[in-house]
Amino acid sequence: MRRAVTTLVLGASLAAILSLSPTPRAGAQDSDAVTAQKLRDAALEDRFGYRFVETLTTTIGQRLAGTDAETRASLLAESTLKAAGFTNVHRESFPITAWVRGREEADVTAPSPQHLVVAALGGSVATPPEGIEAEIVVFPLYAQMLATAPGDLAGKIAVVTEAMPRVMDGGSYGAANPIRRRGPSEAAKRGAIAYLHRSLATDNHRLAHAGATNYIDGMPRIPAAALSVPDAEQLARLAARGPVRIKLVLTPTSDPNAQSWTVSGEVKGSQKPDEIVLIGAHLDSWDLGTGAIDDGAGDGIVLGAAHMIQQMKTHPKRTLRVVFFGAEEMDYSGPAYAKMHADEVPHIVLAGESDFGARKVYTFLAPAAAAGTPFFQTLSDTLNPLGIFPTRTPSTQGGDDIVGLHAAGVPVISLRQNGLDYFDIHHTADDTFDKIDPQELAQATAAWTAMVYLALQTDLDFRKPAPDAQR
Repeated sequence: MRRAVTTLVLGASLAAILSLSPTPRAGAQDSDAVTAQKLRDAALEDRFGYRFVETLTTTIGQRLAGTDAETRASLLAESTLKAAGFTNVHRESFPITAWVRGREEADVTAPSPQHLVVAALGGSVATPPEGIEAEIVVFPLYAQMLATAPGDLAGKIAVVTEAMPRVMDGGSYGAANPIRRRGPSEAAKRGAIAYLHRSLATDNHRLAHAGATNYIDGMPRIPAAALSVPDAEQLARLAARGPVRIKLVLTPTSDPNAQSWTVSGEVKGSQKPDEIVLIGAHLDSWDLGTGAIDDGAGDGIVLGAAHMIQQMKTHPKRTLRVVFFGAEEMDYSGPAYAKMHADEVPHIVLAGESDFGARKVYTFLAPAAAAGTPFFQTLSDTLNPLGIFPTRTPSTQGGDDIVGLHAAGVPVISLRQNGLDYFDIHHTADDTFDKIDPQELAQATAAWTAMVYLALQTDLDFRKPAPDAQR
């Protein structure tokens, strides 16, 4: 099949950074701070990453892992990196099981017939073509379902309506994740023939939020879907009045012989090219929207930051690698990259991932080794004018794409963005380009640019605890 490749039209405000270069080590800390500030300010005016997101979401659209659209996205990323002057640009393929959404219909059949809005969970098995119909059992809390005994849900459809709180750092999503990830298997253990849960969301729109599930080995696999928030609340009200029956039709398909792609490019270090600072975001998306917030914005942020570094007259000391990961939404990216690059782990001195939308960065967490060091203080001072403060707690989790690297010993850094409304549109049909504010994206890009430059220039070993951190 011939695939069309769209090449991003390149361009940026070059004047502010083409003349920048790392200076000799005499007074290096002060000069690095000045350069980081100039890069930060130039990034605030640059729109390279924003244009990439626009191109990605417009010419490719949704990028479900293992589909032709994801492949075309990888070709776009590759051509963009090459045209922008990055080196060692290449795509790497790895095997996955691709899951593709089919029909998804849910209806209350009794006592009050009405339609429900659902989205099949990624990886869900299908119902029979004619669907399944059964009485539901509603659990206001996931823990209440877990408290039931095996067999208690025999022949029923389990429905969990637990709400996810709105918090700035998105921490409630991690806490609620077992509802979607393990819920179907836990319901099947208790005899359920299907599973529905209130979307892991903070909105009240009649849109279901997609997301992957993880069947537990040895458990029956039952069809599973997310309900829109209003429909979950509707079922709770109906169930409070008496027995409710639902008909569910899900027809997804799977291809166990599919492949996904990870794309990377580098800015070669001028003094320590074998030491790598890796930044990345995932290129795939769910299929209901066009993957702008999740994770086109992350792609634009890390690409924009890397592009600022690439344009410097003299490159920083360490090598910068920017990575567009494939198949993150279906849980393949982190393990696949860590396996393919296991021999590079000693050379990757720091890793960071952008995967939390397009809002402003408000804080950062650095490895324990950075505590009390000039690197940490300079980074704090440089980011402060952007409205960003340091969190003194060390970073212990950088994101799904780099979790495998972190487990192998690579230190991670985290720049956290305002997530108060992130889960309003996360994994929905509303995840489209118009939701991105270019100025907020520029602030995040500027923060990443400054952080990356300072990490490339420092001699700090992020793997070793700093003396001040041990006091």
